[in-house]
Amino acid sequence: MRVLAAMSGGVDSAVAAARAVEAGHDVVGVHLALSRMPGTLRTGSRGCCTIEDSRDAWRACDVLGIPYYVWDFSERFKEDVVQDFIDEYAAGRTPNPCMRCNERIKFAALLEKAIALGFDAVCTGHYAKVIEDADGNRELHRAADWAKDQSYVLGVLTHEQLKHSMFPLADTPSKAEVRAEAERRGLSVANKPDSHDICFISDGDTRGWLAEKIEMTTGDIVDETGTKVGEHPGANAFTVGQRRGLKLGRPAADGKPRFVLEIRPKENKVVVGPEALLAIDEIRGIKVSWAGLPIAEVSTGADFDCYAQVRAHGDPVPATARVEKVVDGDGAERAGLVVTLEDSLRGVAPGQTVVLYQGSRVLGQATIDAARSLQRAAL
Repeated sequence: MRVLAAMSGGVDSAVAAARAVEAGHDVVGVHLALSRMPGTLRTGSRGCCTIEDSRDAWRACDVLGIPYYVWDFSERFKEDVVQDFIDEYAAGRTPNPCMRCNERIKFAALLEKAIALGFDAVCTGHYAKVIEDADGNRELHRAADWAKDQSYVLGVLTHEQLKHSMFPLADTPSKAEVRAEAERRGLSVANKPDSHDICFISDGDTRGWLAEKIEMTTGDIVDETGTKVGEHPGANAFTVGQRRGLKLGRPAADGKPRFVLEIRPKENKVVVGPEALLAIDEIRGIKVSWAGLPIAEVSTGADFDCYAQVRAHGDPVPATARVEKVVDGDGAERAGLVVTLEDSLRGVAPGQTVVLYQGSRVLGQATIDAARSLQRAAL
């Protein structure tokens, strides 16, 4: 096949490309330029997609003997990922920019361009697996190494996108083996640290970064009963589950720490309360999509058993889910998802993504629109 290898400049994408070459595919490497700030360099292992990363990607392609290109997706990234991040926080939600990047950049914009240029598949260094069923339909599954599994952030992939997705690291038992293989192949990124945090916030100070993008207005911090217990410099800078930085002038009656339970941007209020009230029992999701063909219960609206995961490295919990129709702000009727959790999840926030699994298979995902605590509802 003609394969376009997305080269981030890290060890995973380099080894994935090497395996695609070794498998006999006609491989071309491409690095995505997502920022027009040429002076931006990596600090330790923070961030990705820097000038340094593009050079590392070029060196890897040179060793592998494959063509190398840099594609400028900076405007698309700015609009679809960075601005989305700002807009979501401004609306009081907690977005996942890595999900948006996979959805709108790596497996939308990149894949669309690749197919237009005659490529059969896009190869990445994600730890996930694509399996074909008896009828040849593709399914997304967890990687062999569950500790490194990245199927959660790929839960946004559609049936059509899976047809053109290649994940050569799927069956690799550990990251240590990937690094050892890179060393054997003479790839200079063998010991390069993994990137982490939000790539476009280089210093990791999300609150400070948002303060420059969103108008912050002081407002009240109230407890779960509505009693004012403090003031905040801007509700948009807080996230559900946050404990530090509240600066409350009034201690809780039991003397225990308070946590952010809810953000109300329209009222400019932050609601805080005891840790026990962070436990969520029901999730309602919008913007639903299915990774591969949806299971039969999706079309009938019947309940189905699954596991729900709300963070990239979070533990999946047993749940029951169903699809139901919801009416959005424009009056249009769309598919919504209701997930009832058997075991409560702590600190679930609107804007996050819930990904559903059956065994190792990824069924699909939804953006969390509301999270309900039965204990809090009883107050």
